[in-house]
Order: sequence, then C-alpha cells, then structure tokens
Amino acid sequence: MHVVVIGCGRVGSELAGALTLAGHSVAVVDKNGRAFRRLPPGFQGRTVVGFGFDRDDLAAAGIDEAGAFASVTNGDNSNILCARIARETYGIERVVARIYDPRRALIYQRLGIPTVATVAWTTDQVLRRLLPHETRHDWVDPTGRVGLVERPIPPAAVGRKLSRLNRPGRFWLTAVTRFGQAQVVTSDLVGQEGDVLVFVSALDAIDELQEHIERGGDD
Repeated sequence: MHVVVIGCGRVGSELAGALTLAGHSVAVVDKNGRAFRRLPPGFQGRTVVGFGFDRDDLAAAGIDEAGAFASVTNGDNSNILCARIARETYGIERVVARIYDPRRALIYQRLGIPTVATVAWTTDQVLRRLLPHETRHDWVDPTGRVGLVERPIPPAAVGRKLSRLNRPGRFWLTAVTRFGQAQVVTSDLVGQEGDVLVFVSALDAIDELQEHIERGGDD
C-alpha cells in the first residue's frame, strides 16, 4: 500500500521508517527540505518539499495512488485541513490527523476524522501505569458510546470459565493477555492468575462491569 505522510518531524520520520520496514511505499511531504535528514538511513520512499494541502505537492507525493494518509505536523489546523482534503477530495478512507488539543481532537473524531491527541495519549498512558484500577477505558468509539476496557483478573474469576463475565448488550470479554501473549477468548477458556482481561463495553456500563467481574460473574 502507498502511504502519504505529511510532516517529517520526530513522529513523521519514525512513522515513515516503520511503514517502509513493513513493506509499504511511502511519500513524505515537509515544507523544510532539511527535515528529511531525520529519515532512516537508506530510506527508499519519496520526499517532497511542499505542503500537505497543495494539490501539486500532493500529486508529486502520489496522492492518487495512496491507500492511507497521515498528517503529523506540529500544527493542529494544518493537520485537520490536510486530513479533510485527503478524505473529502481524494476519497482516502484511512486518514489520521495528529492533534495537540484533546478537546478539539474529540470534536473532530465525532465528525468522522480520526485523530491522535498527543497530550491526551501521553497522559492516558502515564495514568494507566500509575493507577491501573482507576482507568475508565482504553479506547472510545467516535460516537462516545462504546469503549475497550482493560482490567486485571480478580481473584473471584480465577479457575472459572471467563464466559461467565459476559453480559450481552452491556459488555463482552473479547481477549485475554496471558504470560505476555494475547489471545481471543473461547467459550471454554478458564481464568488464570495474572490474566489481563479486555472487554468491549457500553460506556454507561463500566461501573456495572467492574462490580460484575469482581464477583467473578456471579449476579
């Protein structure tokens, strides 16, 4: 797949390198030609000095053949503008914009523009490690109704079938990380000490979920 990346700062250069290693063709656009020095040695993708909202510069980057687009400059407005152009003008479905202001990021997500809010993501990662039992959710869909919830297995669920933890229409256990390896849950999987449980849950059911799993699924 061909991917167009706007911005060759620390995030853009690392992203371009990772995409190349994964076997994708990559074009990087940056208004400063010196920024391409950050790219990994031997980078085989295209580099375009220009702007992510300029049609000629996007054409030089191969926007017409792109299957994905990421705008990760240090400007929120530029990133949103570029993302909207990629989505609305060129019809690219896989589009993401880097946003520093988490409040704006939430607004754009609800408008259907996937965003990564740098500050919010970093804060969330720190809180998850400092206060793992107090983290409400790990991901929320753009409508703000459904989220992914990660919880350590409680003692009451050890040695019992994990399917007991499901509550149709409210929350559902989808995956378990055991000894550092994730697996999709089967109907007969039994909980073990140290398991990390991943649920899909309605956001208004998270407190209910917490109480339910602490009882090991007993109502």
